[in-house]
Amino acid sequence: MNLLVTGGAGFIGSNLVRHLAAAYPAHRIVVLDALTYAGNLRSLADLENAPNYHFVRGDIRDQKLVTQLLADLQIEGIIHLAAESHVDRSILGPEEFLQTNVMGTFALLEAARTVWRDGRTGRFHHVSTDEVYGSLGETGYFTETTPYAPNSPYSASKAASDHLVRAYHHTYGLDVVTTNCSNNYGPFQFPEKLIPLMIMNARDGKPLPVYGDGRNVRDWLYVQDHCEAIDLVLHKGTAGEVYNIGGNNERRNIDVVHAVCDLVDELAGPQPEGPRRRLITYVKDRPGHDRRYAIDATKIRDDLGWEPRFNFEDGLRHTIEWYLHHTDWLAACIDGSYRDYYESNYQGKFDG
Repeated sequence: MNLLVTGGAGFIGSNLVRHLAAAYPAHRIVVLDALTYAGNLRSLADLENAPNYHFVRGDIRDQKLVTQLLADLQIEGIIHLAAESHVDRSILGPEEFLQTNVMGTFALLEAARTVWRDGRTGRFHHVSTDEVYGSLGETGYFTETTPYAPNSPYSASKAASDHLVRAYHHTYGLDVVTTNCSNNYGPFQFPEKLIPLMIMNARDGKPLPVYGDGRNVRDWLYVQDHCEAIDLVLHKGTAGEVYNIGGNNERRNIDVVHAVCDLVDELAGPQPEGPRRRLITYVKDRPGHDRRYAIDATKIRDDLGWEPRFNFEDGLRHTIEWYLHHTDWLAACIDGSYRDYYESNYQGKFDG
């Protein structure tokens, strides 16, 4: 099977590509990534010589390029991960989110419809977020039939892309599946998101900024569990269906930060000034901050047999150990030098 993974140099994408390359040596895994700020080819460095891995630098909005790739490489499956995904950035500058998440998805769908209607079939797997459902109260869970109620430019753009994918299935008969996941964490996550930011700042003795009262709740999903679920839905999910993927690990943000502090104290050693919990600094809440997300993953469990393998404590320990042992990767993210990696290692070598 020839697969195209959009956004494959990002956090979830790089973990997924590594998973697929190992699990399916006979598959050809083609990564398409524009290498914007969160696209990091250092995260795929160990695959550079893998015979079933191929990298293309390009924008998903370039419909001509995508159409050519699908046709020339005989792509049989698209896993669409490429997206602007940081809520804070969407609040500061929403236009890029609409361009990438909505128009980019549209261009991919049009390319797939053009190529796959000529006697060849393929599957379009759209990876989305639980944030499209809005905010929960203290009880209840998101299911696949929860009405959409996005509350940020980011989640609104993802909701729009979800609807486009659904429409292309019902109108054009395109074989699509959609997965909506909870908050991911794990290795190779860009250090602007909560957990890697807290790890980095705790390690360095810097303030740990926590929005509002810190009581916002998220369901945390270890990235390897997510990759295994994507793999399963891609290969065995029913066309036109939506599957919610959750980690069964609800935690308040402040409790996550406390856990990071305690583990960094243990794994990196204590600081003379005292436990790292002293570094927690409450800051003004961001606009429209959703209070609680929680996923009911009954459908994917009952229909496909998937359940998360990692509890939060084990996943967080693995994550912190990884960041503490990959300081070069983290330092390159901080100083921006990771962007030079493409020029020195990929230019003229892998991309097409």
